[in-house]
Amino acid sequence: MKVLFLYPNHKGNYMLPPAIGILSACLKRAGHEIDLFDTTQYASFELEFRPKVDVDKSKGDRLMTKPFEENDKIKAIDGDIYEDWVNKVNHYKPDLIALSATEDLWRSGISLLKRVRDKGILTIAGGVFPTFAPDLAIEYPEIDIVCKGEGEIALVELCNRLAEGIGYDDVPNLWIRKDKENVIKNPLTQVDMDDNPLIDVSIFEEARYYRPMTGKVYRMFPVEIFRGCPYTCTYCNSPWQAELYKTEANTKFLRRKSFKNLKKELYFYKEQMRAEYLYFWSDTFFSWKRDDFYRFCDLYEDIKLPFWIQTRPETVKYDLFKRLKEIGCHRISFGVEHGNTEFRKKVLGRNVTNKQIIDGLNTVHEVGIPFSVNNIIGFPGETYELAFETIELNRKIPADDRNAYPFTPFHGVPLRKTCDELGLTNYEDIVESFVASGSILDMPQFPKEKVDGLCKTFNFYVSFPKSRWPDIKKSEGNSKESEKIYSELKDEFTSKYLFKDYTSNGNPMDTVDSVFHELPIGMGKMS
Repeated sequence: MKVLFLYPNHKGNYMLPPAIGILSACLKRAGHEIDLFDTTQYASFELEFRPKVDVDKSKGDRLMTKPFEENDKIKAIDGDIYEDWVNKVNHYKPDLIALSATEDLWRSGISLLKRVRDKGILTIAGGVFPTFAPDLAIEYPEIDIVCKGEGEIALVELCNRLAEGIGYDDVPNLWIRKDKENVIKNPLTQVDMDDNPLIDVSIFEEARYYRPMTGKVYRMFPVEIFRGCPYTCTYCNSPWQAELYKTEANTKFLRRKSFKNLKKELYFYKEQMRAEYLYFWSDTFFSWKRDDFYRFCDLYEDIKLPFWIQTRPETVKYDLFKRLKEIGCHRISFGVEHGNTEFRKKVLGRNVTNKQIIDGLNTVHEVGIPFSVNNIIGFPGETYELAFETIELNRKIPADDRNAYPFTPFHGVPLRKTCDELGLTNYEDIVESFVASGSILDMPQFPKEKVDGLCKTFNFYVSFPKSRWPDIKKSEGNSKESEKIYSELKDEFTSKYLFKDYTSNGNPMDTVDSVFHELPIGMGKMS
């Protein structure tokens, strides 16, 4: 079989999607031929269903990321994305097109598939959105099959049967549309992570091996250790992922790759791919048992490559993080999300106190690992005043970088059900992320323009003295006067605070946005 993967990624989201590489490796091992159309490097991607959005204005330049140094490995493609896509399909002549998409990429993928639907090519869709809303995904006429959950077994079995001319109606994890009224829904099955081959990075253009980090560009690759998460945060899809596999497959979703295979993967990146940097794409890096963590550290000590992880402040213990620094941990991203302890516990499912957060992050600062802090504004039930408790908490955290994004109620996130029940969203709504449109929710007590305004000015409120807050408040809006004040504050912020943070040993530390856009959780995301 000739399989063409379609990855309709947002411009500039340089994180290489490991699931596509793993699926490609599995298919090649089974004897199939693979190619990829990846939109990441295209200069623009305008969709017929959405008017052009001035992203810089809608976001207010809220990330304030340091420009990375020039590198000819990362450069935009100026071609017409739709024309290039059609030409790719015509030239490659695939037997199967496999769309890999999170919810915010879904419409982009559909817009491309529409251009080749008349060619009669079989299509399959997998990823976060098809996994958590398969009934919605299968309704699109551009989609023939949906992969619900992990794709390695299902996709290989589908291609094997297609190649042999055998029926595939009973392949696990697949929903198959026979006609408008008849969809076959097969049960879930789980993948043994150690059965997977090494990721196939050759499917990607070499430019995709490079990613900006702290103002530089590194040859950077993803490493999978865990699938799933032990926590049950309501703004994340991991709890539903765990429940889905518990209910439908009678199994636990959280598991770990063996050290034998982890070692093989690490040396593959270091020696064969000439990696300069690695990132671990687990939901939370500290899903380890203590002894296993130290075993990992002993293994990684010989790798000698800087790496990035994400975890939670309550996982911080001095001895663990001191060991992380010793083996090369370069940056950490921490999820704080909200500054009110009770709201965090009752609404977000995060049972951690502000003191624990502050103490934990002060310990990381003491150890000397640079870190960023992630926050979310505009949760259902939140108010403008309550959001300022998140600002107040961040003022007590010695982070090298911080950000605030509006809450986005993707399917599969427990709080999406809350939003539907409150009438803030409908189940059928396909939501895009803040990248295009700012806050999705427009709540009576906290309108979207207020949410976007706080996200836009978040770093100002955290960094400037409170005597400047009245000016900052004036800059939250979209009027000409607000934009003028915002521009002046941004210039002042840049000169006084941006790139002026210090590590514990007194050396200047360039700040940078180190958040990876919607990190994948297992192969259920296919991206």
